[in-house]
Parts: sequence; structure tokens; C-alpha cells
Amino acid sequence: MLSSWIKHTLHCFLLVTVILLFEFVSGGLHWGPRDQSQLDPWHQYGFVGTLVLYLLRTLTFLSFPQVLFNFIGLTIYNAFLTKVDLKGSPLLAPFVCIRVVTRGDYPQLVKTNVDRNLNKCIDAGLENFQIEVVSDKPIGLAAHRRVREVVVPSTYRTSSGALFKARALQYCLENSVNELADHDWIVHLDEETLLTENSIRGILNFILDGKHQFGQGLITYGNEDIISWFTTLADSFRVADDMGKLRLQFTMFHKPLFSMKGSYVVTQMGAERQVSFNNGLDGSVAEDCFFAMKAFSLGYTFNFIDGEMWEKSPFNYWDFVQQRKRWLQGILLVVHSKAIPLKKKLLLGISCYSWVTLPLSTSNIFLAYFCPITCPPLMDFFCAFIGAVNLYMYIFGVVKSFSPYRFGYLKFTCCICSAILVIPFNLFIENVAVIWGLFGKKHKFYVVEKELKPAITV
Repeated sequence: MLSSWIKHTLHCFLLVTVILLFEFVSGGLHWGPRDQSQLDPWHQYGFVGTLVLYLLRTLTFLSFPQVLFNFIGLTIYNAFLTKVDLKGSPLLAPFVCIRVVTRGDYPQLVKTNVDRNLNKCIDAGLENFQIEVVSDKPIGLAAHRRVREVVVPSTYRTSSGALFKARALQYCLENSVNELADHDWIVHLDEETLLTENSIRGILNFILDGKHQFGQGLITYGNEDIISWFTTLADSFRVADDMGKLRLQFTMFHKPLFSMKGSYVVTQMGAERQVSFNNGLDGSVAEDCFFAMKAFSLGYTFNFIDGEMWEKSPFNYWDFVQQRKRWLQGILLVVHSKAIPLKKKLLLGISCYSWVTLPLSTSNIFLAYFCPITCPPLMDFFCAFIGAVNLYMYIFGVVKSFSPYRFGYLKFTCCICSAILVIPFNLFIENVAVIWGLFGKKHKFYVVEKELKPAITV
């Protein structure tokens, strides 16, 4: 079996190879001198037409900051560490509350995952902990000294009018409900999130280090039974995003420059109480993003946590579109919120608007063929660089999520090829989500299906 550093070196070599191939195929780089007999777009398309074409080409560069972060993060840090070693004794760690927030629509899923996560914590040697399930409806968890069920009353209202998951999280911070001290720690999970021993060790290392108040780690989606291959392969991009942009911003800068996700979040209780989830309607659709940017504004620091957790991708296309639509709407509300200073959300805003303008950027794929324009060589190079890195992220996500020892090399190779083939369909769905998100109703919180309905036999 190859060592992690050999795997990382091969991955870096493959990344550079993909970039160079993409550059030469797309014209970003040339073997010889450039052809000087190029058309004059101002004469060919007129002033207005040419100006529009150049503006559309320029929109591509809105994604450059996050592409650059992904490229650097994927190369300077070892992306294939297989085991997380404990750097201290679990007995010395403060109390850890593993908090799962749910609407209560999938009680059996919650019960199953609570049992699995409970056993995983015990197997990993975690001593001072409790699993807390916060639900809008009673789950009926079996009595256990390490498990607590909290039901949010239907009459509960926050002072700012926060709704959805933010409302439930804020309820846990109320003095009459909270049982934690300010020096205790909370691990936030979604109802489908599964712990691994590596993630538990990573969390313990982060807590024992004690230098930062907030942390987050990698989530993968290709584990155990795969319900939808399409959405799982499409989510391979998110895996690469965690190991690139997310890891770099937290490891090097210790700041949520591009925000963070809502699951696999580790917070110190006192810091979470100060930031709070009581952030009104604008902080309720993407409560994780608003929370991160508010914590950033208050001067708190973040770190990346080693070890991955497992989740499932949406089970169908409808849920996939709805999920992306909610994320877009929620992040837009954060970017436009006056509660977050502009200098703190600048990179998030650029990243968000690269998503908002995705339909316009996508049009360049067709316009480059039907309406070619002459661009400076450097502009062509960076456009190709952006496309190549985004393409490679699907490849890396599959390599990181799936193991050839699990599937065999033939099926593993097919997964990589399939992830590339999925890109056009994923791009189409992302465009639908953007258009729907921009013109659809805001302040909605769609919850994707988390549990397969049992088959009915007659």
C-alpha cells in the first residue's frame, strides 16, 4: 500500500497534468508563437456586442479567489493522511456535547445514528461526553446516561424572530435549557452525520490544543450504501472544497474567509453563546454561514480538524436542486446583511456572486465557439486555469471518497470517469438552482429527504 506522502505527490502531479492539458487544449498555452491573424471583434460584433462578450468573459474571474484557495490548499497540505494520532489523553479533555438538530421527521434514522455515534465515541476512548438530540417533535430515544433529548416547544420564540434550525440552536443556549459550562465544547451534527474514530481523535486534538474557539473538518459522501450515484458524484466537488479552500482558510489564516458548513462544527460553549444564533430571518436560512461571519466579526478564530465524518448526498434530483437553492438564498442574505461588516464578508461576497452569475459564466462555453473574441494571453491562461482546477476537483473528490480496495480498480476508474461525465448535468442543475433561488421566495428552509421509505411487499 502506498504511503500518504506518495499518494499526495501523485495527486499533485495529476493536478498539474490536468491543468497543463487543459491549458493547451483550450488555448491558454501554445507550443509555438500565437497566430497574429485574429479577427477584430469590435468590427465583427459591433461595440455593444463586443462589450457584452468581454464582460461575460470577465465574470469568470469572480471565482478566481476560491479556485486559488482550492489549488493551494490541495497542494501544500497532505490530503491523504489515513490515521489521526491522539496528542493527549481523552481523560484530560473537557466535557463534549455532541448536538444533533432535527425536525423529528425521521425518528428511526435519528435513533440508529445516535446508537452508532454513541458506540463509536466509546470505541474511540472518549470519556467525558453526551449526545444531545434537539428536535421539534419527540423522538422517543431510549433512556441512557449519555443521551439527552430536548424538544423545542412550539411556543418558543427568539427575540430576533430567528426560525428553523437557528431557532432550535438558540433554544439550547437558553439558561433554562443549557446544562453546559462556558469551557465545555459542542460538536454540531446533522441528523444523518456519522462520526468516525479519526474524526473523534481530531476533535479531541483540537479541544486539547485550546487555541481556537471554533473548528471544522472534512465530510465525505461516498461511504456505505450509495443511494444516488449522480448526487454523490456531484458532491465530490464539495469534498475537494473541504480539503482545499476550507482547510487553507482555517489552517493558515484561522478565519472563515469563505464561511463554513453547518455540520461537523466544533464550538466552545462560551464563544457560541456570545455569537448566538439569534440573528433574525436573515440569519435563519443559512444559519451556519451567518454564525461564522458574525464570529469572524467578533474576533474569534477557527482551525481545521483532522479526520472525516460521513454523510449521504441528496437521494434525488429534486432535493439536490432544493438544497442548492436554499444555500444560495441563505448566503445572499448574509452577504447583504448590514450586521456583517463589508471587509469581513468581501471574499464570501465575491464567491457568492460568482455563483449568482453562473448562468452568465456558463454562456461563455457556447459563446467561445460561436462568437470568439481575442483576449490577452494572461486572461486566456487564467480562464483555462479556473476551468482546469474546477474539473480536477471532481476527480480529487472521487479519489478521496472512494477506495480502489473497496470497489476494485475497474469500478474505481469508472467512478472517476463518471464524475467527469456528471459535470454538464451538475452544471445544468446548479444553473436551475441559481435562477430559481434568485426569483423564488426567500426565507424558506427546505429539508431534503434523509431516510429511505421501506419497500412495501404484498
